[in-house]
Parts: sequence; C-alpha cells; structure tokens
Amino acid sequence: MRKLITLLLCAALGTGVACAAPTVKLRFGHTVPETDSLHIAALRFAEQVKARTQGGIEIQVYANSQLGNDGTLVTGVRSGTIDIGATGNPFLTGIVPQLNALDLPYLFDSTEQAHHVLDGTVGRGLLDELGKHQMKGMAFWEIGFRSLTNNRRPINNAKDIEGLKIRTTPNPSHLYAFKLLGANPQPMPFGEVFSALESGAVDGQENPPTLLTASKMYEVQKYLSLTRHAYTALVVFMNQRRFDKLDPEQQKILLEEAVEAGRYQRELNAKNEAASIAELKAQGMEVNEHPDVASISKVVAKPVRKQFTDQYGDALLKAIDAQR
Repeated sequence: MRKLITLLLCAALGTGVACAAPTVKLRFGHTVPETDSLHIAALRFAEQVKARTQGGIEIQVYANSQLGNDGTLVTGVRSGTIDIGATGNPFLTGIVPQLNALDLPYLFDSTEQAHHVLDGTVGRGLLDELGKHQMKGMAFWEIGFRSLTNNRRPINNAKDIEGLKIRTTPNPSHLYAFKLLGANPQPMPFGEVFSALESGAVDGQENPPTLLTASKMYEVQKYLSLTRHAYTALVVFMNQRRFDKLDPEQQKILLEEAVEAGRYQRELNAKNEAASIAELKAQGMEVNEHPDVASISKVVAKPVRKQFTDQYGDALLKAIDAQR
C-alpha cells in the first residue's frame, strides 16, 4: 500500500522525474569495543543489507555503549528509541525467563552443539518469545564459552573460587552458580567491568578469551582459567514496530543477513580464540588451560539445572539435551 501511494504521488507530479522511496535509516547499538568480532560482524551486516536493498536501508552501528549499557539497549529497543540492539542473552532473561536455560552451567558440550540448538527450532522459538515484548528476535550470534579471570590467585579447581568477588551478568543461573561456589557475584553491565576491576571493586570476571583481548582485560587482570563454565549467546533484536513498517522484502533481507552475519561472527571467534589466548599470555596473564573443570561442574551443574526446572519445567532442557 505504501509503495502504491508513493507511485500515485509520483504520477501526480507528472514531471517525469524519478521518485524513489526514502532511505530507511536504522541505529544498531552494542556495548563491546570496535575490535571485537561483534562489531566487525555488525559492520558486515550493515554493508550487506545496504547492498541487497540497493541503499534502501542504511544501518549505523554504535559500539562501546555509545547508545547505553546492556539494560539501556534492551529498554531502548523495546520503546523504539533504538532500532536494533545486540546484547548477551542474560540481559534478556528478565523479559523472557525461558532464555535462562541457555545460561545453565555446562549445558553445552561444544560450540557445535550450541549452534545446532540456537539455529534450530529451539532457538527460533526462544527468539519468537521476544515478539510478545515489542521486540523482533532476529538471530543468535555469539559471545561464547565463559572463562574466569581474577587478580588474587590462580584458579585450579572449585575451591579456589571461594571468597572471590566476581562480576557476573544479572542472569539468575550465573548468580546462583557462583554463590554455590562460595564466591560473591556482582552483576553489572559490561561497560562498567573494566573500571570495576581497575579500582578493585571486584576481583574478577568471566568472559571468553576473544572478548578479554578486545577489551584489554589483561591490563587489569592477572590470572585466567579456561573453565568454560557456561556458553553465552548474543541476541540480535529489533524494535517490533519498526520491523513491521518495512516491506516484506526488506524484512526478509534483514533476517537473512542477520543470520549470515552471525555465522561470520562465530567463524571469527573460532579462528581467533587461540591467538587471543596467546596474546593474553604475551601481555603477562598467567593462563591455566586445563583447570579441574569436573570439580566445578560437580558443585553447580545439577543444582542450577534443578532451580530452572522447578520454575519452568524440563521440556525445554530435554529438547536441548536431545541435540547432543
């Protein structure tokens, strides 16, 4: 209908001058540095969308919390002050509690299993839940398997985590897991983590090596232990009303390119992980590549899973387990 109205108006002008639809401009915000794979993939996403829509959609990408922290991005996209956002799955679990399932400790055995789940019917169903809250779930990208850093001591087993003040996400699964381990979890937006570590407000944090390198965490952290205790998906989501105003072909292109950019971003992470660990070592971090993961899993895996199933049942987790 919008296209028809535009054509009628152009015909009414009767001047023979081409009358093109106005360019749709979208703002895409995230909270990590421009050197991270998220930003690189977001730029590729914007480039591909512009090319395929022949300039009909232009996406401006804002890195480093320029449009606000993780919580602000979610609020902004819901309200429409921000068009597209990308944030870690934990920052959406307060809106869609089922997403908590993805953050359970030692839920996924590998990135391949995680990708299979997230790109299949389980993942699509979770993304569609965002539609009930004024957001269009576009695709799952990747933060990756989280590993533990701190300034106080090497982490070799579960016992070494006791007493540490650890920055976590606000996800209930993360908070409960670290409490079980005897740590003092401190939830905060990612944009505040570096300064909190620098000031000593917290002892450590947990993120994948690629993000540690991109955000220069080696400047404020001494020890890294590759605990890989939880996988975190990165959710790319759009204001639902803004999405609905696009024509069907534009919607199709946005969704297809969001998925494709996610594949590209995951490839970057896989390619760069070993180099990131080497860089962290070169920058002076002491890295334990083979901690006693079993001792950590023994403390957290079953109790945190039970916490989830007691609240939401076990159907979703059974569907995820079936992908092993």
